[in-house]
Amino acid sequence: MHLAILWFRRDFRLADNAALQAALRHAETVIPVYIHETGTGEPWPPGAASRWWLHHSLAALDQCLRQKLSRLVIRRGDVLEALQALIRETGAVQVHWNRLYEPHIATADMKIMSTLHAQGLVAESHAGTLLHEPAQLKTVMGQPYRVFTPFWKAFQRTVTVTQPLPVPEALKPPGKWPASLGLGELYLLPKLGWAKQFADFWQPGEAGAHRQLRRFLKRALADYPQGRNFPGRTQVSYLSPHLHFGEVSPRQVWHAVCGYAAGESHLENGAGAYLRELGWREFAHHVLVHFPHTTTQPLYEKYRHFPWREHYQSLLKAWQQGRTGYPIVDAGMRELWASGWMHNRVRMLAASLLVKNLRVPWQEGSRWFWDTLVDADLANNTMGWQWSAGCGADAAPYFRVFNPVLQSRRFDPDGDYIRRWLPELRRVPEKYLHAPWEMSAAEQSQAGCIIGKDYPQPVIEFSASRREAIAAHKQLNAFR
Repeated sequence: MHLAILWFRRDFRLADNAALQAALRHAETVIPVYIHETGTGEPWPPGAASRWWLHHSLAALDQCLRQKLSRLVIRRGDVLEALQALIRETGAVQVHWNRLYEPHIATADMKIMSTLHAQGLVAESHAGTLLHEPAQLKTVMGQPYRVFTPFWKAFQRTVTVTQPLPVPEALKPPGKWPASLGLGELYLLPKLGWAKQFADFWQPGEAGAHRQLRRFLKRALADYPQGRNFPGRTQVSYLSPHLHFGEVSPRQVWHAVCGYAAGESHLENGAGAYLRELGWREFAHHVLVHFPHTTTQPLYEKYRHFPWREHYQSLLKAWQQGRTGYPIVDAGMRELWASGWMHNRVRMLAASLLVKNLRVPWQEGSRWFWDTLVDADLANNTMGWQWSAGCGADAAPYFRVFNPVLQSRRFDPDGDYIRRWLPELRRVPEKYLHAPWEMSAAEQSQAGCIIGKDYPQPVIEFSASRREAIAAHKQLNAFR
């Protein structure tokens, strides 16, 4: 009996799964497996929030497989050793998987593939994570893109997004299943119970992904170009963790958006704006593949000389805990801790305050987001933080320092977002909600919010810190 191993990684779906379809074309029986890599010195192991999602996504995947007469085999340890053990146990002659593009993973994949080939096996990786291969697009000079707009124009001109692949009707089980760990034996869930409330916000798994996609199309797509900027509304897709874990493919999302908006003039702008966001996801992976050092170092050499603050631990801690004294930023950090997610507009504001006003190295913010975001993605996380710090591809100019008070008044005008995540400010009058330190002592008492006691004073004065940040960036002009 011709048998293939289907190696799941971050592609936890049965629909539009290129590796699954390839395995079914070439083998009578497919054994799905997930291998939790341990002890290999991986530079970016999943953070705590991602592990919570991973646990529940694997459970959902196993349930889907069982509906198809199959199941998920779970192993732990070195990936190559685990695959070789499964090959010996099952007699498999093929291994199929979908490609990932993080530099350290791509390097490991080449070793796995060459080793299995040398042993006489078929070992194939397939495209199923992105809309295109990151090395596909180059400038007219044959160089990788560093600016989004020309990248996006080239993408639209040259990339054809093909139709998604179907869900197989059934998966023929082997005569004997190989041994499997229980999901709980991976110890993915946080030990102290943090993240239990994530379940109030998310439904990991393929079914949850499609449920969220339908909600977005029906309730948010029409107003997406404007509504996505207001954190107090629900006019965003909330698909980022589902995309990261491959519970829905970008190709499925692309065609769902295009299909839903087809012939509906009132949806055209929303569809175009959202597809452009998928383009930013592609661009982030393009940059990561071509500039792998950017996960820890700035894209441009001169920014290695930026004069970060030397003693910043207390400021970093205040930022992490949502105690900076700037309500819109603190609300975002509290949302992150409670839900494992933060609205993108507020991510930009929180990042700007940390790297520009507080002058804390962007790598500190990147590591915190990596550990606390359920959608922590190395390409997107790296690009976002380098954009905010001004040191990466298509980065924000050095003089762009978001004013958290003005941004709050503009994008949370009624204070709904702030009041939801900062209950200590619920009784603060609207005119002071975005800058509560402006209240008089009597007004603070009446609102039940004493600044410095119930809610902190700003950890830094905005105008002065902005001038210092701009001056620090100007110093870099001496470096070429």
